[in-house]
Amino acid sequence: MIDREVARALLAIGAVKFTPENPITFKSGLLSPVYIDNRKLIFWPQHWHTIIEGFRQLVEKEGIAYDIIAGIETAGVPHSSALAYILEKPSVFVRKQPKEHGTKSRVEGGDVSGSRVLLVEDLVTTGGSSLAGAEALRESGAMVQDCLAITSYGFTMSEHSFKIMEIRLHTLTSFHIIVQEAVKLDQFNAAQLAIIEDWLKDPHRWAESQGLQA
Repeated sequence: MIDREVARALLAIGAVKFTPENPITFKSGLLSPVYIDNRKLIFWPQHWHTIIEGFRQLVEKEGIAYDIIAGIETAGVPHSSALAYILEKPSVFVRKQPKEHGTKSRVEGGDVSGSRVLLVEDLVTTGGSSLAGAEALRESGAMVQDCLAITSYGFTMSEHSFKIMEIRLHTLTSFHIIVQEAVKLDQFNAAQLAIIEDWLKDPHRWAESQGLQA
């Protein structure tokens, strides 16, 4: 199954980190005892190939209709570019902020007006950056209905946000599957697993329950 192959690929390159004593702070402000760094993938071509091939299969399986593939700056761009290359489709990328000179456009690479754009992101947490990118594409005249991501933490808030924006989120694997595979490989012990599960139950209040400052 591609979802478990992807999970094992991420674990193999050390993309999953467990640091409850020094939790990472997401852009949203949430503190987390575990995080995924998909930026490591481009250093590991064999495992990166698993991801890109997974995206190709997912697009075919879901019958996603698109004309252009777009990546979110910066982590989504390598994956969107590689996918567009093997599918022989035009590719653009979306800046997080408009550049301060020239056209001041957030969408770079070509004209997306009137085109169906498939958005590619490396990781979805709250969904804020992905949906901001989708909004920028729509403001440029594109039609955005689907977003691919390697994985998502599965937060209810992000699922709700994608639904409001009428964008379907397709992920190669889930955070739960990654954790399951990590346990199989003895990368997480029972105590670590308990902390992760406690965080997943209520990520907003986890830091407070641990006496940590968000």
